[in-house]
Amino acid sequence: MNYQHKYLAQGRWNELTLCEQFANIGSEVERTISWREKNHEFSQKAFVRCLDLIDLTYKDQKNKFRLREISRVREALVDYFFGENQYQSSDSLWQKYFFSFTYKARKNN
Repeated sequence: MNYQHKYLAQGRWNELTLCEQFANIGSEVERTISWREKNHEFSQKAFVRCLDLIDLTYKDQKNKFRLREISRVREALVDYFFGENQYQSSDSLWQKYFFSFTYKARKNN
């Protein structure tokens, strides 16, 4: 697979905790949201990076008991940004969801 985050794909990603991984995913979601109205191309590129990070998180063996949540997050994000938004997500919902991971990751460092 051709990852956007080549350095992380080489193993660095697996050194991060699940909270750190989700905080980084949240950063890409935040970029996707903030660029959506300003520059559609930048927004799409940020979302591709977001999906890359979710896929790396899914493949990380330490997360094997969290695969359902990781899969659901990916599904709901794709639905929100490119689907029909059948789960009725919103920008603020995603910002709140990922903020908790960012807060915990920063608190632990």
